[in-house]
Amino acid sequence: MNILGICGSLRKGSFNRKLLREAVAVLAPDSFAEADLRLPLYDGDLEAAEGIPPEVQALADAIRAADGIIIASPEYNKAYSGVLKNALDWVSRVKGNPWEDKPVAIVSAAAGREGGARGQFALRLALAPFRVRIVPGPEVLVAQAADQFDEEGRLVPESYRKALEGLMTALRREIARSAAG
Repeated sequence: MNILGICGSLRKGSFNRKLLREAVAVLAPDSFAEADLRLPLYDGDLEAAEGIPPEVQALADAIRAADGIIIASPEYNKAYSGVLKNALDWVSRVKGNPWEDKPVAIVSAAAGREGGARGQFALRLALAPFRVRIVPGPEVLVAQAADQFDEEGRLVPESYRKALEGLMTALRREIARSAAG
């Protein structure tokens, strides 16, 4: 099982990066790669003049090659991050649809008491045109994220760990369903 992780935060020590790593540890795939979202801002003039930037094509190729994808996204101002939006906009411009029928699990950690629920909802809407197969749940919405991880970056509360285990089990099942054709 080849998993691609996409973190909607660029910060190295972000709570969503910690949550992504926890999800990968639970899933225990054969291989894992984390996408690099340090992309130029989408610009139609840049695309017209130079085509798809190599780092965008690399992201699209990684999406296409993955058996499944885990997206960990913060919630910024009631939506998912601009970094993730920019990546989705760029990937929408490559030839073919690397996302089509791809199993995707979404997790979020946020400072607020809802754990990024609105951001996840907005992200699910944004992914709809790509025709991904979003694993519906259980939802992983880590609220008040600063209090939920220990010094080693491990997710502490049992309720969140159980939800994460359930979501990763569902992702594994969806990937197996995909492989079976």
